[in-house]
Amino acid sequence: MADNVNLIDALQALAHERKIDEFYIIEKLEESLAKSYEKILGLVNPARVTIDRKSGRIYVYELVPVGDYNEETDEWDDYEEVDITPDDVSRIAAQNAKGVIAGIVRDATRQAIYEEFSERVGDLITGTVLQGTKDFTIIKIRDGVEAELPHFDLRRYPNELNERPDNERYHHNQRLKLLILKVRNPNGEELHVKGEQSRPTIVVSRTHPDLLRRLFEMEVPEVYDGIVEIKSIAREAGDRSKIAVASKEPNLDPVGACVGPKGSRVRMVVEELKNERVDIIAYDERPEVYIANALSPAKITSVTVDRDTHFATVVVSDDQLSLAIGKEGQNARLAARLTGWHIDIKSTSFTGGPLIEDTSLIEEEEVDETCAFVSEDGVRCRNHARPGSKYCGIHARLEEE
Repeated sequence: MADNVNLIDALQALAHERKIDEFYIIEKLEESLAKSYEKILGLVNPARVTIDRKSGRIYVYELVPVGDYNEETDEWDDYEEVDITPDDVSRIAAQNAKGVIAGIVRDATRQAIYEEFSERVGDLITGTVLQGTKDFTIIKIRDGVEAELPHFDLRRYPNELNERPDNERYHHNQRLKLLILKVRNPNGEELHVKGEQSRPTIVVSRTHPDLLRRLFEMEVPEVYDGIVEIKSIAREAGDRSKIAVASKEPNLDPVGACVGPKGSRVRMVVEELKNERVDIIAYDERPEVYIANALSPAKITSVTVDRDTHFATVVVSDDQLSLAIGKEGQNARLAARLTGWHIDIKSTSFTGGPLIEDTSLIEEEEVDETCAFVSEDGVRCRNHARPGSKYCGIHARLEEE
């Protein structure tokens, strides 16, 4: 009898500690024990187990079918409960209870976490690194709640995730800001991931573009209040990002607001992202200006756009070409993602001059005028014109002759 009371006390204490309904634990334990007793006692018919909520005493019944068999429902009309409780029922229950209760608590905890955090997908959280494995890092959010930061080798596990920037490695007790990427539903029908039962329910990310958005909301009051709007983000996590911002107040500089006094605000974001470079550019409704801004720090000579094909041709001076394209094409690639336009970058020496005459929309320094000479084949001279003349030194003499 004392063992039965101790069982109830232990279940109540466990339910209180893990914040799980104690009756839920008892019901699940009854279902599991019923299956165990069917095997232990070699029953032909199903078993039912009841645990007295006060005394903790365990009763085992065999459900013997009575009445007629219904072929349509494939069931008997009724069952008679026959008490077959063995003398050592408590000992058998104790042998099976530990593993059963552990599974019940694990499933109930995962379900409780899912219900709490499933509505918080996309939120920024702060966690502490607990331990790392080859494939993922375990992050402690609070007592009893952990998250997984996956960094699988996608060549070996193409169905998994890699949410860790290549330049980041973590150590025990390191504090990180993370984005809640998804919360696995323990009762869902989605395909289970490798070793899911031993992995936390919450999946977090350090590579998602929205992590950058949430960090700016935290560091820039104008962004948090909605006065400055983040229009678009393009990110190559761990290396470089571009973010386009616009202000809802005409007299407020959105770029300056995000940069902060002496760069203090953007510096906090950069430090959290382990020195990832962040370019803040001004959004503009005019695609020519927006594309030119997105290619900063390169100075753009001209931009022409085809709105039907969403294709933009950008012309830069020779000394700005490599800057506009960026290392391994990164600057141009990020600008294309940021603006949503296909961007083709050409130098003035390749085109023979700007593609459009009106470049007043783009702020730029004055550039030397190109020689106006055009050959019989229609090729324009690439040399600069002499001061006060439309032609270079060579073709100025030809014109005089």
